[in-house]
Amino acid sequence: MSLVPMTELLKKAQQGRYAVGAFNCNNMEIVQAIVTAAAAEKSPVIIQASQGAIKYAGVEYIATLTKIAADQVNVPVALHLDHGSSFAQVMQCARYGFSSVMIDGSKFSLEENIALTKKVIEAVRLLGISVEAELGKIGGTEDDVSVDERDALFTDPAEAEHFVKETGVDALAIAIGTAHGQYKGVPKLDFERLKKIRQRIDTPIVLHGSSGVPDEAIQEAISLGVCKVNIDTNIREAFVKTARKILEGNLQEIDPRNVLGPARDAAVEVIRQKIRVFGCNGKAS
Repeated sequence: MSLVPMTELLKKAQQGRYAVGAFNCNNMEIVQAIVTAAAAEKSPVIIQASQGAIKYAGVEYIATLTKIAADQVNVPVALHLDHGSSFAQVMQCARYGFSSVMIDGSKFSLEENIALTKKVIEAVRLLGISVEAELGKIGGTEDDVSVDERDALFTDPAEAEHFVKETGVDALAIAIGTAHGQYKGVPKLDFERLKKIRQRIDTPIVLHGSSGVPDEAIQEAISLGVCKVNIDTNIREAFVKTARKILEGNLQEIDPRNVLGPARDAAVEVIRQKIRVFGCNGKAS
């Protein structure tokens, strides 16, 4: 299938009270793993490219790989820019066929964030491209995006309402206690804050930094209105752990296919499990 806008997937998720998995890619094998898992689970899926992925593989490669992968499966696939760093980068991704972008203005003041988000929306909405923004700061580190725990700020419900009214953004990432990267302990999500935000906005809510969050907490967040859940670290962990095990077990191995193939299979299993947790299995249409 051709790439679809993220809004198309999230509106159905919101109506059906499930979430769509948004999985970060870094190479061909992970792109293949994401679409293979989605096809096996008959699930819509969002493939994301972070700053690190774009730096490593190049926006042209990511866009082309994802388009080829999407054409080979009969489930809806969106290609999304994760944590877009600038207006210029958003436009670059638009030129290469991304169906969705995130502009991350969370480091700016509220009004500056609103202005940047509106500028992006005005530029890409007529192209049918979805726009996600972020309000509040999510702790931890993801590629070039780093927020110290002391500086991580939870999303204010009143500000979320103001932001959505002013921008008309398609999806809003909020900070309620998740973090990028590997957790040192078990994260505790602020469900009361999530409830208050959902009472004030109808916009699809996004949960970043969800690797390592217990399944029951993710499902509780989905029941309270989250309809896009981002996963990156868990995929990397499974992929690298499997590759490392193979290499350590056979120091003479020189065929990358014998390493990357099983690593890809391990990623498929992680992604399939997440899809089932999110409740989007069987929801492809």
